Amino acid sequence: MEKYRIERGSVQETLLIPLYGRALCTRRFPFLFSDVKAEELLAQVDYDFSGLDAISGRWMYVFGALEVAMRQKDIEWEVRNYLEMHPKAAVVNLGCGLDDTGRRCDNGQCRIFNIDLPDVIALRDRLLPPKNREVNVAFDIKDTSWFEILDSCRKDGVVFFAAGVFYYFGMKEVEALVRAMAGRFSGGILVFDAVGPFALHLMTGTWLRKTATKNADALFALKDAENDIARWSEMISVSSRGYMQGYAKLEGPGIRRIYRLLARIADGPMHLRIVRIAFQ
Repeated sequence: MEKYRIERGSVQETLLIPLYGRALCTRRFPFLFSDVKAEELLAQVDYDFSGLDAISGRWMYVFGALEVAMRQKDIEWEVRNYLEMHPKAAVVNLGCGLDDTGRRCDNGQCRIFNIDLPDVIALRDRLLPPKNREVNVAFDIKDTSWFEILDSCRKDGVVFFAAGVFYYFGMKEVEALVRAMAGRFSGGILVFDAVGPFALHLMTGTWLRKTATKNADALFALKDAENDIARWSEMISVSSRGYMQGYAKLEGPGIRRIYRLLARIADGPMHLRIVRIAFQ
């Protein structure tokens, strides 16, 4: 099998980090999270994983991988919950990267839309070509003209979700997107992860600094998700949960005491949340 070459320092390289984290958790904590596809995708790329392999046993890196896995598991729960009431809904993965959450939640009736920038979709088309009722869409999600693709689906409901995406956006950009969705997709929901200002500050000191806007103070962070977002529009209702332990307990074989302590800090003062916005 010919492998797809990914160079260090490329935008496509950033897609491998969450993928590697999900694969790591699948190997170490299968009782908590399982993503066999992540393992398969890693095997399809030509990339030097020695750097990641060297730190994969460190407790801080393992906890970071747990964050990625728990976030994905929580978002999947929200998507499936919406599909129980709207089985033919459109499932829309915003900033999809190489994530296959849509397929993992597929009930055999919904339609799946994976949206990301053209270079990302080019890689996705090669490694994750669309299946039945699935479309890969090359678009900047901040350009809301892509809404037109979903017009025929609105009557059946729409669940949007974004995992690890909005950190790269400014506060005003996320607000504008939510306002536009609220005005167009009544009855739909948007689910995404968010962090508090201090957690974002730590992130801008590392990987986010290299990829996001230089004005880190304007990046998207929430200290009080419900109140911070509710004032954006009268057409929305907002709820949130901690994403490390808000949906499932972080416990089982190999889950160390330090991981549970960090999970409480993450869900508490760091304000790591899964946010759900319902459009009225």
